[in-house]
Amino acid sequence: MIARSEPTCRTCGRSLQGVQVSASRRSGTTDELGPDEPERDSDGSDLLAALLDGMDAALCAFDADGVVTHWNREAERILGWSAEEAVGRRGLAGWAVRTADAEEVEGRLLSVMHAPGRQVHEFALLTKDGGRVLVRTQSAAVRGPDGKPAGVYCAFSEVHAQIDLERSIALSEALFEDASWGVVLVDVDLRPAVVNAHAARALGTGRTSVLGRPLGELLAQGVEELESALQHVLAEGAPPAPAEVWVTVRATEGERRRCWRSGFLRLASPLAEEPVPLGVGWLFQDVTEAKQAEQEASLLRFRTQQLHRAARAAAECEDPAEAATVHLDFALAGFADHAVIDRVVGGALTDTQTEGPVRLVRVAATPSGAPGPSKLADLAGLPVRYAEGHPALQCVERVGAVRASAGTAPPEAAREWALARQWPPDAVHALCAVLRSRGRTLGVVTFLRGAGRSAFERSDAMYAEDVAVRIATSLDLAGLSNGT
Repeated sequence: MIARSEPTCRTCGRSLQGVQVSASRRSGTTDELGPDEPERDSDGSDLLAALLDGMDAALCAFDADGVVTHWNREAERILGWSAEEAVGRRGLAGWAVRTADAEEVEGRLLSVMHAPGRQVHEFALLTKDGGRVLVRTQSAAVRGPDGKPAGVYCAFSEVHAQIDLERSIALSEALFEDASWGVVLVDVDLRPAVVNAHAARALGTGRTSVLGRPLGELLAQGVEELESALQHVLAEGAPPAPAEVWVTVRATEGERRRCWRSGFLRLASPLAEEPVPLGVGWLFQDVTEAKQAEQEASLLRFRTQQLHRAARAAAECEDPAEAATVHLDFALAGFADHAVIDRVVGGALTDTQTEGPVRLVRVAATPSGAPGPSKLADLAGLPVRYAEGHPALQCVERVGAVRASAGTAPPEAAREWALARQWPPDAVHALCAVLRSRGRTLGVVTFLRGAGRSAFERSDAMYAEDVAVRIATSLDLAGLSNGT
C-alpha cells in the first residue's frame, strides 16, 4: 500500500497528521477534523455533499493509504453499499471487490497518484447482495497543498450505461458529419440551430450561414407547410410516419423545386423534471426524382387507361364523326380544359400538295362556358378565320405538333391573345396535333388549358399525337362513308 503523505493546513501551514475522517450519514460525504477542532457542519460541506450526491456518475475517493473517504448516492445505487458502510474502510477487498482481485484492482486505482492525467480502467465490482457489476472507471490523483499526492478520486459507471452514452454521442456526431440525409435541429422559434453538411447542400447554403435564419429566407415555397409541421411536433409530438413536403429552394443558381421526405422528432431536455421542449429534430431525404418518376408512371397509366376506354366507347358509335368526339372527351380528363377539331377544306392533303393557303373548317368543339361533352359543328362548312401564322396552320404545314402560350401576360392581354386566335377567352396554353390517316393530313386537333394549369410539355405532345391518330382514323372513316 502507498504511504500516506502528510497534509498541511492551507491557511496556517501546520501539519494535519492524525486527521480523522468521518462520514456524514445525511450526505455520504466526509469532513476533515483537526485534532483540536470540534466537528462542524459548515455550508461548504453541505454544498460539497449536495454536489456529490447530485452527480450522475458514481464517485468514491481514497486517501493515500487507500481508505475510502467519499461515497455518493450513485455509488450506493449501483453497488448497494451505503456511505455509512463504505466510508472508513481500507481498500475494497472482501466487500466491493473479490479478495482474489483486490490487490490488482487497488493497485491500478492507486497507481494514478504517481501518474499524470487520468486513467481509465474496467473491472468487476461486488454488489451488497453478492452480484457482480462490470464498471468503467476514470481515476485521477488528488494533490495536497504542497503538490504531493494526497489520495485518489474515482468516478465510475456501469459499462453498459457508458457504452450507451458513447453510442449516443457517436450517433450524434455521425448524423452531423457523415449522414447521407439532411439533419436539422430547429429551435422553438423555428430557426435552424444545427445543420449537417447534407442539409446545408440541400438548402443551397453553408452550414454556418443558415443558422438562426428564418426558413422563409431559405425557401420560396412550402414554408407554411413545413412550419406548420414543426409547430405540430412541438405541441403534439412526432407524427407516426414520414411526411413528404414539396418546397422551392432559393439557391444562387435559381429556384429549385424539390420534394423532401421528412421525419420529425420533438426534443426535450433530459435535465428538467418535466419535459421542456428544446426544439425539433428534422431529418429529410430528397426524393424529387423518385416522386417525379412515380407521378409520370401514374400519369402514363391513367392516360393509357383513358385511351383504352375511349377505344371501347368509340367502337359502339354508329357514326364515325361521333366516335371522333368520344376520343376527344376521354382525352380531356386531367389533360386540358377545352379542345377543338378542325378539318382541311376540300378534303385531305397529301404531302405533295402545297398549292395555295390551307383553310380549316370547324368539325367539333367542347362547350366554352359550362363543362360538357363535345358537340359536332353545324354543316355550313364555313372556314375558321385563322390569321396567317396561326398555330393550327403551322401544325398542318409542319405535319407535327405545335405548342403556344400567352406566358405570364396580364389577364386582359391573355384574353385578347386567345380571342385573336379564335379560341375560348380563358385559354392561356395551346397544343395543336396534326390529324393524319393513310398518309394524308386531314386536319388539326387543338387542346387548350386555362390559367390554372401549367403549359404543355413534350410528354403532353406525345399523348396528344396518340389521341390525334384515333380521331383522324374516325374522321377518315366518316369521309369514306360520306364519299369524300
